[in-house]
Amino acid sequence: MSDARVTALDRLDLGASAEQAFQMDEDGFGAFYERTSRPLWLYLARTSGDARLADDLLHETYYRVLRSGTVFESDDHRRHYLFRVAANLVRDTKRRHGTEPVTAIAADDALVDGASERGAERAADRLDLQRALTQLSARERSLLWLAYVQGCSHEEIAATHGVKRASLKTLLHRAKRRLLDLLGPDARARGGA
Repeated sequence: MSDARVTALDRLDLGASAEQAFQMDEDGFGAFYERTSRPLWLYLARTSGDARLADDLLHETYYRVLRSGTVFESDDHRRHYLFRVAANLVRDTKRRHGTEPVTAIAADDALVDGASERGAERAADRLDLQRALTQLSARERSLLWLAYVQGCSHEEIAATHGVKRASLKTLLHRAKRRLLDLLGPDARARGGA
């Protein structure tokens, strides 16, 4: 019987050690911020459609994650939680303002070597993509961004948006199809839809 108690106590100690391993101190937060702030800002800018709003939401996202006191199982768990908080903030902002921001992002990706014909084509493609993205809902932009830019799995995206995996496949397919429709027949032919 005492062996069972020792084993249970050992498990409690191991649980406490694991919990402490994933709590962040100031240096740990700094490293986490350095790894995640740029991808998170890009996600917020694309899903909200507003670069200035993305700046505000970036800071609010980190604040809420730190304030939550959530114990994370791993760095991946912490990163997915961060993106889930960000997705919720974009959705809440849209609800609060009653409309969806549609300001195009004029980030450094709009700068292309205009001297070559191919450079001009890439610039036109980017402009078309930016215009099409502004016509998608925040949720559609979020789904596409997480899947095709961040490379998240269906399970991770489903957890971020609080939907079932089976529902996510349908939502992601519809978002991709809608984007391809907005981009026109040439994009549909290249996109396999």
